[in-house]
Amino acid sequence: MVVRVGFLKLGNIGTAPLVELLLDERAEREDVEFRVVGTGPKLTPEHAVDAARKLAEFRPDIAIVISPNATLPGPTQGRQILAEAGIPTIVISDAPTKQIRQELEEKGFGYIIVEADPMIGARREFLDPVEMALFNVDVIKVLAITGVFNLIQRELNAVIEAVKRGEKPTLPRVVVTRMKAVEAAGFTNPYAKAKALAAYETAKNVAALTTAACFKIKEWEKYTLTAASAHEMIRTAAKLAEEAREIEKSQDTVLRTPHHKDGTILTKRKLIEKPKRPE
Repeated sequence: MVVRVGFLKLGNIGTAPLVELLLDERAEREDVEFRVVGTGPKLTPEHAVDAARKLAEFRPDIAIVISPNATLPGPTQGRQILAEAGIPTIVISDAPTKQIRQELEEKGFGYIIVEADPMIGARREFLDPVEMALFNVDVIKVLAITGVFNLIQRELNAVIEAVKRGEKPTLPRVVVTRMKAVEAAGFTNPYAKAKALAAYETAKNVAALTTAACFKIKEWEKYTLTAASAHEMIRTAAKLAEEAREIEKSQDTVLRTPHHKDGTILTKRKLIEKPKRPE
């Protein structure tokens, strides 16, 4: 059975640019077909509704709605359209979405809430296209190395496998804390693990500063400095994450989880060894 997986991308968070690629990193899976519909940087209700309707036309077996702050009207209306079409829907979003966890569960949605996927310092006096790109590079590096992407890969793959078996899938309901992320990363060295925990927690705290810079501080000189300080923090978090991975590389213990073409997640540790199926 080929499972149809649809991604509705509304606006952007660090997880969004690569999320579908986490499920087919070499474009060789034979058990999944993908469609991605996005609205670019916009996430207004008008944009979200139009994009959700287009994705629903694909009739996916599973839909993933990824956006900043899923409490906003745009993401809310987008996922409602998919749910009304009878499509099992999973929300991937950032920390503010924790406010509506109960509502999401009551309405039958799954969710993966990533605490360390912070808001960007979106002030005109500070943010330009280059700074935006650099921020996202650093966020992606933190999410990849600290285990967030491993966890998302595992959770979405479990849903796909259930659909392949003809079962009604159990949708994930996960708040990705630093411990859950780092456990999914599979570090073997305690110093590497400690650095990854520090990277995740630093990235999580970036949002407090960017939120203040964007919504609370009124004096432009102060909010510009505050936004800049938040971006320095994510840069530091990315460096810590890199250091953690370098420790694992030095001991030849990096956890790799490639997909087989049938969708099975394989594993390996040593660089010079073949990936193995789970026992």
